[in-house]
Amino acid sequence: MSDLIVLGFDHVDDAAKVLAECRKLETEYLLDLEDAVVVTRDGTGKARLHQSVNLERAGASWGLLSGGFWGTLVGLLCLNPLAGFVIGSAVGAGAGALAGSFSDYGINDDFIRSLSDTIPPNTSALFVLVRKSQPDKVLADLAQFKGHARIVQTSLSPEGEARLKAALVEAPQG
Repeated sequence: MSDLIVLGFDHVDDAAKVLAECRKLETEYLLDLEDAVVVTRDGTGKARLHQSVNLERAGASWGLLSGGFWGTLVGLLCLNPLAGFVIGSAVGAGAGALAGSFSDYGINDDFIRSLSDTIPPNTSALFVLVRKSQPDKVLADLAQFKGHARIVQTSLSPEGEARLKAALVEAPQG
């Protein structure tokens, strides 16, 4: 089962920095993220969601490939495989992009939007859905951001949330 962690930051670019560090931890096989979203709120109060998985682009890519394949097959039957490939690719890419725009993956977008309404202007938040991790190593690495984050919401156990708070939230003493 995946764990949801939502962290708030006082600066607009802090959430993106923590996500970049999480991506680095993924390449070291210490963290496995199912989904991640950075929310930034500008000075006017407008919230922007920066999804880690662009479903429109993924749908368009898959639609382009599958539409091209099926278009070529139909084009062979009609003795014009090039036209079939072009038409099939265009229709497939459009349909895939449209399907991707109506899809939701990982963290529910409505949940993200409702929580993003609570963050103040000129701040950011990081939503991560973690499949699995090496908590000791991940928290030790993320300790470099200590004092910059606040916990907004988690689905961690009380012990796990306390460890996260000790690693990220509490500012160093002295």
